[in-house]
Amino acid sequence: MARASRTQEVVEQVLDAIIDGKLRPGEPLPPEGVLAEDLHVSRLTLREAVRLLQAQGVIVQVPGRRHRVAPVAQWTGLEAVVRHARSAGERERSSLELLEVRMMIETGAAQLAAERRTGTHLDAMRELIERMKAAHASTDVAAFVAADLEFHDVILHAADNRILVAALLPLTTLLAETRSETSAVAEIREHAIAEHTAIVAALASGDRLAARDAMASHMDQTRGDLLEYVHSRR
Repeated sequence: MARASRTQEVVEQVLDAIIDGKLRPGEPLPPEGVLAEDLHVSRLTLREAVRLLQAQGVIVQVPGRRHRVAPVAQWTGLEAVVRHARSAGERERSSLELLEVRMMIETGAAQLAAERRTGTHLDAMRELIERMKAAHASTDVAAFVAADLEFHDVILHAADNRILVAALLPLTTLLAETRSETSAVAEIREHAIAEHTAIVAALASGDRLAARDAMASHMDQTRGDLLEYVHSRR
């Protein structure tokens, strides 16, 4: 367990070095001994980390030569892509890309949830909206974000598709960061409460298309708010 943990730390260190520009895409990695020494790890641990990065498309093996760093556009691992998206220079673009992904996934999740949700799911979402209202009134952004994220989590579980839930797990941190940024704006919190209320009503009706459209409206509203209240003020 200790070695696995240390290997993951090295993976993150190498990713951070790439994101910070210390290791550049297209260029070979430093010699193994040099890189291991720089990271204060054994060559064995470094090799394990490099293998994990290869599996994510971050590092490309070059026969007979040192491995090289792949361009970000070629990365295939969601963990690596999300870490890059969280970097300072990528936040604005990544927040919009995340909304596009959410539009595709969460509208479908809402359709499934309209047919599969239970009364318990609906009660939970209504309670979470009340928590959002209370957090908005007290300007408790952290509590508002927590309730917002939990609301969408309930919908994903109501959709009753295990692969759907697993697909969004790596995005959890990025979602929390984006929500904290937007939810700091009072107008956005007010819009979110109204949109969430409409989503619950659509889910309660059992109408798949109404649920899809309500979620799409929420995503559109969120995108508009992000552009108007956050990106335009930077």
